[in-house]
Order: sequence, then C-alpha cells, then structure tokens
Amino acid sequence: MLFLDKTPELSDVDMMIYKYITANLDKVCLMRIRDLADATHVSTATILRFCRKFECSGFSEFRVRLRMYTETENGVQVDLADETTYIDFLKRTSQPEFKARIDQAVDLLKNAELVLFVGVGSSGIVAEYGALYFSSLFTLALHIEDPLNHPFNHLSKGLSGKLCIIAVSVSGETSEVIKYIQHINAHQCKILSITNSEKSTVARLSDVNIPYYIHRETFQGADITSQLPALYTVECIAREIRRKLDNETK
Repeated sequence: MLFLDKTPELSDVDMMIYKYITANLDKVCLMRIRDLADATHVSTATILRFCRKFECSGFSEFRVRLRMYTETENGVQVDLADETTYIDFLKRTSQPEFKARIDQAVDLLKNAELVLFVGVGSSGIVAEYGALYFSSLFTLALHIEDPLNHPFNHLSKGLSGKLCIIAVSVSGETSEVIKYIQHINAHQCKILSITNSEKSTVARLSDVNIPYYIHRETFQGADITSQLPALYTVECIAREIRRKLDNETK
C-alpha cells in the first residue's frame, strides 16, 4: 500500500484520508500538514496518527516517502533546485527516531579500533570524507576505494572483533558494496550503513542502519541525489562519539 510492502490497519477515517491521497498524489507531496487536514476535514493529530501507521515519524517524512514513491512509479525527473529536500531532512534530525538511530550507531562504533568506510561513486566521496573526519575526532579510519579488491578482505579473528564497517549508499543496492558486506559478515565484523531507505539490501545486511529518506533526483539519466544527508549523518555520529568519550573520561 503506497510505499509500504504491507497493508496497515486503517480505520474508516484513515481510509478516507488514504483515498484522498491516492487521488491527489502530486498535490499532497507539496502540502503542509494543515493543508491536508483541511482538505480531508480532520485534525492535524489525525493526520499524524495516519502517518505513523505508514511507519513515518511525522508528516514531513510521509511526504518525502510519498514523493519518492510517485517518482518511482512515474519515472519522474525532478527539478534541479528543491530546497525542501534539505529542510525536510534537517527537521527530521531533531526527532526521536533519528536520534535513537544515532545512539545505536555510537554504541556500535565507540569501542572500535579501526573503522573502514566503503562506498562507490558519489557515495565513495562521502566515504573518503568520512574516513578523514572520523580519524580527526575518533579513531583510525580508512576509505575502501575498491571494495572487491582490498587487503581487508582477509581478516584474522583478532582484527575482525575490533573492526567496524560504515557503508554509504544512496540506493542501498550497489553490487560492490553488497558483496563486500556479505564477505565481511562472514568475519562477524560490525556493519553500520547510511542509506536512503531502510528496506534496501545494504540496510538489511547491516547491524545498524540510518535511513534519511529524501527523494531521488536524476538529470539526463544520471543520479544526482543530494549527499547532504549522508554527510550530515557521518559528522553527527563522529561528534556524538567524541562527546560521549569525553564525558566518560571526566
């Protein structure tokens, strides 16, 4: 149902909201929560409860995921300049769900002695930046330039227990990254992933996943989806680890 793989339990009021949304997909993607509440003659609290039934923390996330769904279904090439992408994401970073995922990532990483960042294409650039940023604030971090041909493909048990992988992928379906994670998983290394969707293969293979849910952008066949959420998330994790480590030493 819409962007879910299952059908949530919907009340009669929920079904009325659902029918309005499916009949006005493009319009709803641009609405504020108050606009949708007025159009469906319900309260904003009712809209929020409806969004949570679709596994969204609020209307901002619901709108982003709905836009992603409509673009996937219609093959729409989105406009090059859309600042709402950044605004919606930054709003969601202050919500409990995002903060809880950051805390999970920190718990996974804080005892690591070596962090390996892996990504391909523009995500590879984020991975390279992440390695530099982590090395400055936390512990030794390296960027895996070629996931399929790397010396860390063969790990001892002693090293694997001190190692954590951070996989960066917008789609979460990058074949090189998936193969690398599958190999690393055999060594029982910890895996953190930063992807656009928690339903992707990379996300499902990870111990902890932080999804950011922004709409995918293309231009002349090329994927130009913003990497700002991935960069923000990498910095947020590193800063939070540093803060907790400093507090522990006080």
